[in-house]
Amino acid sequence: MDYQQVVFPYRHSSDQDARAPVRHPVVVVGAGPVGLVLAIDLARQQVPVVLLDNDDRLSTGSRAICFAKRTLEIFDRLGVGNGLVDKGVSWHTGRVFLREQPIYAFDLQPETTHERPAFINIQQYYVEGHLAERALALPLVDLRWKNEVSAVQSRADGVTLRLRTPEGDYAIEADHVVACDGARSAVRALIGQEAHGRTFRDRFLIADVRFGDAVDFPAERWFWFDPPFHPGQSVLLHKQPDGVWRIDFQLGWDADPEVEKRPENILPRVRALLAHTAMKDAPFELEWASVYTFSCERMAHFRHGRVLFAGDAAHRVSPFGARGANSGIQDAENLAWKLAAVLQGRAGDALLDSYGVEREAAADENIGHSTRATDFITPKSEVSRLFRDATLQLARDHAFARALVNSGRLSTASKLNDSPLSTPDADAFDGAAGPGAPPLDAPLRVDGRDGWLLRQLDEATFAALVFDGEAAAEAVGALQEAAEGVAPLRVLLVAENARAAVPGARTVVDASGLVRRRYDGAPGTVVLLRPDQHVCARWRRVSADAARAALRRALALH
Repeated sequence: MDYQQVVFPYRHSSDQDARAPVRHPVVVVGAGPVGLVLAIDLARQQVPVVLLDNDDRLSTGSRAICFAKRTLEIFDRLGVGNGLVDKGVSWHTGRVFLREQPIYAFDLQPETTHERPAFINIQQYYVEGHLAERALALPLVDLRWKNEVSAVQSRADGVTLRLRTPEGDYAIEADHVVACDGARSAVRALIGQEAHGRTFRDRFLIADVRFGDAVDFPAERWFWFDPPFHPGQSVLLHKQPDGVWRIDFQLGWDADPEVEKRPENILPRVRALLAHTAMKDAPFELEWASVYTFSCERMAHFRHGRVLFAGDAAHRVSPFGARGANSGIQDAENLAWKLAAVLQGRAGDALLDSYGVEREAAADENIGHSTRATDFITPKSEVSRLFRDATLQLARDHAFARALVNSGRLSTASKLNDSPLSTPDADAFDGAAGPGAPPLDAPLRVDGRDGWLLRQLDEATFAALVFDGEAAAEAVGALQEAAEGVAPLRVLLVAENARAAVPGARTVVDASGLVRRRYDGAPGTVVLLRPDQHVCARWRRVSADAARAALRRALALH
């Protein structure tokens, strides 16, 4: 499918013929990456969802292109990971230059024992296309193109939406509405809310340049400070699929966006850059270009009664660090299991409050990283510029200075520090996999075949890792007792060989010992994971009462 040319058909809905507004459990507004992920995740958890979009096409141009390891793991769980990774350009190495001299290189994933790479580069329209095809194949997703929200009435018992279509207006109702409709969110404006923050006085040109298959250039992130081909500014280069390279040129605040987007002004910039690379004689054509100004901002609260906000509708960051789409997709993953639990009667309304607590904190973390990167890349005072240039000079020879160079702290999964859903450790542990931590993948043997840990945790339910030892059978029994009547729970017995077995647990073989090392899994240890795979509790020895309390806390039932 040519995702830049496809037009999705508008279809008449039976809701338009109803005498009174038809009520739905969840309505998601915006069929971009965040809205599509949320709709698919809800449908996989048996929650019917109406997904609305005011357009009938996918995004134009590359836009968000860097999708991080955690996002790829979420895509795997939703059934689109393999296709996107196969299409995308995998990478983990970056290089930083001062003028035309390399300063240093970095590796975002020095360990090779993960199923997914640190990042793939892939045009946003491919991501949207794969997700849209997946959503359209799910009977519980009602995807309605050319349905524009024109009014929102939120009440204590539900939300009424007024929709504008090619056939006229109609209304629907929802138990909950999630606005994933982007930085210019119509839903946000219609309920009288705003996002606040900082707009940076600078402009950048994005140019997608197609070279064809003959060009051989490493799949790395290259970032130049003050290069001779673009003096006094910065330039970023990324490889994409289909022989396309993404180039970002800093322009300065006084640049005229319309003038800078003209091909006759872009092509000389590209030729000047190529003259300093191995592609200097390669023929190319300009595929797409845009000029952008960026902001770091967020709404004060992501939940407003029965209306919730995710992705750019809730928060925005500068593009340095690839934190926009990746954090929005983590929003969707965080919210989906909580909406499902509430709608299916397994949790109370308070669980939805935790979405705001956790993802507002994650937004602050991302905005902080993004703001600091932007300040380093585009210093606005002489003192800031002197500090940046001195840091770059020192970074050639001194490791301590490299830690201060900030060309964008690249996206990683947020740790949910101080989450109200986490049970604090009562025992001593080493390592990073504490309460609130995102999951750590590792290779396994499952039923005699090679596999991966996270592939065993893709059923959107609570899961427990029980590390084999004398107390393993007792731990599995305690977990089964604790989960009864509270939440579905999948138990994995992490063992050194396939002969280990405990009734009520599935044995997975940790032959390399990496699962034990990454989770500090001494014999008898139990690690409890939420449906979004974040750690919510862990014990050296677990009782049924402790496990039940942790499950109830994770569902905001305590």
